[in-house]
Amino acid sequence: MTLPAILDFARLRAAYAEGLSPTDMVDALARRLDEADPAIFISRVSAEHLRDAAAELLARAPEPNSLPLWGLPFAVKDNIDVGGLPTTAACPEFAYEPVADAFAVARLKEAGALVIGKTNLDQFATGLNGTRSPYGAPRCVFDEAYVSGGSSSGSGVAVASGLASFALGTDTAGSGRVPAAFNNIVGIKPSPGRVSNTGVVPACRSIDVVTFFAASVADGIEARRVAEGFDEADPFCRRFGAAPLPDRLRLGVPADDELEFFGNDAYRALYLAAIGRTRALGAEIVPFDYGSFRQAAALLYEGPWVAERLHAVLPFIDGHADAMDPTVRGIIEAARPMSAVDAFEGRYRLETFRRAAEREWAKVDALLLPTSPDIQTVEAMRADPVALNARFGRYTNFANFFGCAAIAVPAGFTDGGLPFGVQLVAPSDTDAALAHFAAEMHEAVGTGAGLDRGLVLPDVGRSSAVTLAIVVVGAHLSGMALNGELTRLGGKLLRAARTAPEYRLYALAGTVPPKPGLVREPGFAGPGIEAEIWQLPPESFGRFVAAIPQPLGIGKVSLDDGSEISGFLCEPAALRDAAEITAFGGWRHYIAAQADAA
Repeated sequence: MTLPAILDFARLRAAYAEGLSPTDMVDALARRLDEADPAIFISRVSAEHLRDAAAELLARAPEPNSLPLWGLPFAVKDNIDVGGLPTTAACPEFAYEPVADAFAVARLKEAGALVIGKTNLDQFATGLNGTRSPYGAPRCVFDEAYVSGGSSSGSGVAVASGLASFALGTDTAGSGRVPAAFNNIVGIKPSPGRVSNTGVVPACRSIDVVTFFAASVADGIEARRVAEGFDEADPFCRRFGAAPLPDRLRLGVPADDELEFFGNDAYRALYLAAIGRTRALGAEIVPFDYGSFRQAAALLYEGPWVAERLHAVLPFIDGHADAMDPTVRGIIEAARPMSAVDAFEGRYRLETFRRAAEREWAKVDALLLPTSPDIQTVEAMRADPVALNARFGRYTNFANFFGCAAIAVPAGFTDGGLPFGVQLVAPSDTDAALAHFAAEMHEAVGTGAGLDRGLVLPDVGRSSAVTLAIVVVGAHLSGMALNGELTRLGGKLLRAARTAPEYRLYALAGTVPPKPGLVREPGFAGPGIEAEIWQLPPESFGRFVAAIPQPLGIGKVSLDDGSEISGFLCEPAALRDAAEITAFGGWRHYIAAQADAA
């Protein structure tokens, strides 16, 4: 078969619905990967192992709709662990063999996505340009003379060139957004703490964020929702919420004296055009003082947070400094003279800038900023690697310091054919609320995605941009008798899950169709109950809950990863005539046992 130029979710799913097998897909993709720029990947899953993974997927879940990301190929930045592939962080001497997948990778694979390989990056995720790697420099897909953006260079190029449906990056200073801008794709940077960093080689551990590159906002948000979740093993992971935004956004744009494009007049013009499009889409444009944001951004490389990068690689750099890229080494070793006093001084300055920024946030709902104010050739970047790289982070470096969510989208092309991008940045946990307008912006510019500039983009409606999650353990599980009640309301399976050990499961008497009852018993140490997490638009969630009959109801269900999500619980009075089935570990196993017995 011939794969589409871009492996967006909609077209690949349509191909699967028409009979394409994941095995055939990975065979065709393997041929495309063989012809791709070798600098994109540091290590790849072999064609044989890709076929094995596709076969395992079919054995586990034969139907395309049975898992949220069924059969979608994805790439992983090589500072994120994938079992069976080395993690190098773009430094061969640093390489190690991880014993397990990173938390986010495990969730995506569980949801049916297929890992195709580990992508190139600026060494130790230090840089925004993509040239600081001994494995080569991925290039902008529209002009190989120009940088790809970094540090998630290979991940951005993999999506833009049709090698992956989505890809994982990381973002400390803008690494999950700049490659999106330079390759005409979307970059989703979650609010810090929504996606676990377990299994990620740290850059600045306190503000690192796992990110998602995709052809569209809808695709990137879908992947993010699967990967995110509370992870007790990551001390910076948190139980997050969903902060709303108004239907008519007040979008902040920097006042004229803070707009800097370093002489790139084409990018300036494209940014002004993007402002005009957002106004036409209904946003109110509000000038604001970017000064405190810019000053906070400067702290990332000019302040003591460089010492956090040193801490991340200290044992390695002490013994293998000569193995490092000279520019990366110089940046990181600049932290050696820093003291604890410097660290506190930096923290105090950051809090001062945050307080000043609060006054500006009061004027706006979100910020509309250039993703990068400039782009450079590979040759120019190698000749002046620090100063030119610093330009790229002018509008991105502050975001994680301030706990922000951000979505980067394409915003046009220069007359010379180089892509430009803008980003929406908003306060913590507005991740879902930003999606609708970001998707409208992407559609309005009409540049498609990656190399496919005519790609039709999926809609992200206001009702679906914000969704509510619900845990089901019985007849509403996928493939079970009442699952249609969820799917008819627009429900989508997010992922499989298991409850915490303190739950018992009962087969309720006299229910048609048969239903279980889940009851929490503090102190009980059971196997945990098999569950699924589904997502519903808010209005559908309300209708679904209103139709739940006694003795069932909705309450908070604790999962084995430490998170708490609304789900089905049972009134204790209904258990008098019920049979306990906890030992089966879940409703599916119980129903299967009943069928076998019959």
